Order: sequence, then C-alpha cells, then structure tokens
Amino acid sequence: MTTMISWTVANSRKLLRDERRRRLGPLGVLTHLALLIWTLLVMIPILWTFLASVKSEDEIFDDAWTLPATLRWDNFARAWEQAHIGQYMLNSVIVVAFSTFGTMLIGSMAAYVLARYPFRGNRAIYLLFVSGLAFPVYLALTPLFFVVQNMGNLPVIGPFIGLNTHAGVVLVYIAYSMPFTIFFLSAFFRTLPTAVGEAAMVDGASHTRVFFQIMLPMAKPGIVSITIFNILGQWNQYQLPLILLQERDKWVLTMGIADISTAAGYDQDWAALFAALTLAILPMLIVYTVFQRQIQSGLTSGALK
Repeated sequence: MTTMISWTVANSRKLLRDERRRRLGPLGVLTHLALLIWTLLVMIPILWTFLASVKSEDEIFDDAWTLPATLRWDNFARAWEQAHIGQYMLNSVIVVAFSTFGTMLIGSMAAYVLARYPFRGNRAIYLLFVSGLAFPVYLALTPLFFVVQNMGNLPVIGPFIGLNTHAGVVLVYIAYSMPFTIFFLSAFFRTLPTAVGEAAMVDGASHTRVFFQIMLPMAKPGIVSITIFNILGQWNQYQLPLILLQERDKWVLTMGIADISTAAGYDQDWAALFAALTLAILPMLIVYTVFQRQIQSGLTSGALK
C-alpha cells in the first residue's frame, strides 16, 4: 500500500513537471533562464556590497566572498558620523517626500483631466507632456541651472526656491517626474468605469469631490505603483542635485556617497563607502519588498480591465 502511494505521488509529480514544460515551451524556458541570469546579475553585486560593508579593508581586497573574521559595525558609525551620511539621508528623505507628494498630487489631477475630459487641445497637451520622456535631462542642465538661479531673485519666495535650497530641488524633481506620471496614470484612468462618477455627479457631487473621493480610490493600484517608481527614481537622483546644491549641509544621499567615493581614493576608507552604499540601498529595498504586490497589481490591472 505504501509503495503504491509513493508511486502515485511520484507519478503525479512527473505529470505536473511534464505539463509545466509543455505549457512553457522553448520560448518560456529561455525567458525563465534570462530572468534567472538577470536576477543573479542584480543580486550578486548587492550581496557583495552588504558583505563588504562589515569587512575590514584588507578583507575587502583579499578574497571577495570570504566571510569577515568579525563583523565591523564601526564602518557604519564612520559613514554615519564622520561622512555625515545621517544628515544626507535626512535631506534625501525630506526632498523625496515632498517631491513625490507634489508629483502625485499634480500628476494625478492632470492625468485625470487629460484622460476623462475631452476639450480642444487635449491631445496636444498630452503629447507635450509625453514628449518629456524623450528629452534627456543632461541637455537641460545648463539652462536649468540659470532658471533655478533666476527663481532665487523672485520677491518674497525667491530665497526659498533658488539655488542651494531643498524647495528648488523639489520643484525640479516634480517637473522631471511629471511626464512619466501623466503617461502612466492617463492610461490607467481611461480604464476606470464612468458610471460611478456620473452617478455621483447626478447626486450633486462636484468634479473635485468625484476625483478625490471616487476616482482616486479606484485608481489606488496605479497610484501606488507610480508612487514607488517616483520614490526610487528621485531617491537615486544624482545629476540634478549636483548642479543645484553647492552647500555641503544641503547635500542629498547620493552626493554624500559620491564624496566618500572620491575621498576613498586618497584615504582608503573603502569599508565606510560600502557601509554608506548599504544604508542607501536598504530603505529602497524595504519599500519595494513591502509594496511588491501593489506594484504588480498596478502594472497588470490596467491591462486586465
């Protein structure tokens, strides 16, 4: 009896494997193989960075994959205190929080209007926004510098939004995040049913109330997905704050890590550099892990509706 059960289980597993292979086909196998290779290419450097962050410099340059003799947490202390990574991380959190909020507020409203309200020039405005996706940020660095510099000459608000201000960086982040946000959310808002909003307007709801209380909650999967993408992109931004923030106490995290990297060529404090990289990677890794299902849901729900 036991032998028969074991044979039945083994045979069922074989049938499942054969069925899975049949459904995948050669193209599916190649796709899974490519994803496996891509995963290794991404994960191996991250794991090596985490491992190097708790090693001594001699261990870093000895054998890359040997475990450290002792966990050197003082690497993180040097990165946090001496290299001021704590201050730079706080600056990044403040800038990314306000810029992401502004991007999602303005971008969602603009995308909703462009997706649901037909008017003359609608298509032209939408294409102007989307064309920003094809415009490399590096081509605009010089004029952008002078634009933000001139913003600092405005009366009353100028000193708060000019060069060497976090508010100025926030405004630039919002502007450069707008094209992809509107492109993504416009397509998502078009998939939402109109019956609920029309019924609310018949009951006396205003356009603003319909958007914030009905349409925005219905678009939650898409909102969460594009919010995470904006957080990741703005957190890793280096070129824009590099030209807009010259004062060291206003630097963001990427600038602080670059400064450690430059200093490491002379001071040889590579362990602190890898500790700083780990501190920069971990928050975004946690965010993506926590909201992974929401991101996948937002990317697929528009296609399924």
